[in-house]
Amino acid sequence: MRLLLDECIDRKLAREFVGYEVKTVPQMGWGGVKNGQLLALAEAEFDVFITVDRNLSFQQNLPQFNIAVIVLQASSNRLGDLKSLAPKVLAILPTAAKGQATTVSA
Repeated sequence: MRLLLDECIDRKLAREFVGYEVKTVPQMGWGGVKNGQLLALAEAEFDVFITVDRNLSFQQNLPQFNIAVIVLQASSNRLGDLKSLAPKVLAILPTAAKGQATTVSA
């Protein structure tokens, strides 16, 4: 399973997803690409898009995209706060549904 981390997430969070192929938006050369276009690019190469953008599911018609979205909700976007959500993300990855957003919070 291939995971894509949004550009507003510290790339070091990728270390928490052992056993998965993880890339970041900047690593893919997609920095600054708007959400709709980003999801279209991502669905061709990834299974899951991980973001902290809580508005994504309201701004985009997710069912049209063949990629699952996981929205992380922590007290901040700092690595320490997001790392605590990694076990929950790992637990839901096998059942994350494409075309839907799943919120993971503390």
